[in-house]
Amino acid sequence: MKDLIHRAAGDLVRSTNAVALTGAGISVESGIPPFRGKGGLWERFDPMEYAHIDAFMKNPAKVWDVLIKEMKGIIDNARPNNAHKGLAKLEKLGILKTIITQNVDGLHQMAGNTDVIEFHGNFAWQRCMECNNRCETKKIDIGQIPPRCECGGIYKPECIFFGEMIPPQYLRRSEMAALACDTILVIGTSAGVQPAATIPLIAKQAGAKVIEINLERTPLSKESSDYIILGKAGEVLKTLTTEIERLLNI
Repeated sequence: MKDLIHRAAGDLVRSTNAVALTGAGISVESGIPPFRGKGGLWERFDPMEYAHIDAFMKNPAKVWDVLIKEMKGIIDNARPNNAHKGLAKLEKLGILKTIITQNVDGLHQMAGNTDVIEFHGNFAWQRCMECNNRCETKKIDIGQIPPRCECGGIYKPECIFFGEMIPPQYLRRSEMAALACDTILVIGTSAGVQPAATIPLIAKQAGAKVIEINLERTPLSKESSDYIILGKAGEVLKTLTTEIERLLNI
């Protein structure tokens, strides 16, 4: 892994426009379980019953009581790990320009990244379905389920539910970022879920170098990645940023 860390550090130091695509794997070290795969939320909850927009509209109290209340507890207590902090450091160094994330936890912004495209929205904020008032999730009182705004309207997380469309502007900005970048870091995701799966392909076809950081090899490793660094995102990013600072004599 040492040789690959050195190689990635060199590629990023030479980069003038790096982008990162992140998935659930980057936040596991912050105590946030993934939605899919082993140990994921969808092993315990049927997403069509608790995470579809029709289910929410039909019975918001049920969705809040079973799924959203638990997610709020998890995300309220989560803090950025070394992977989030590493990406924030890469932005401060002028290397990383944009993060495209499939996550809804808001940890990239908490770590200090300023240009974050959230494919699936953000659970850190709630919006009243009546008056459109926004409120931070951590400030929501769940003494009443579903929680209500002062106007009486029900709060809904600003994340994208199944059955809802990804905002076209997010998709367009992501595609433009992928086309413009010269290096893309793919971290904690196999990019197997559309439309995020297209982002590394767009970058690759435009001539960008694709550096994957994952616990195990994925279909992306064979199809698009120039190379993969196997390991926990937090450990890899901490070592990688240290090596970059060494190369930059910081």
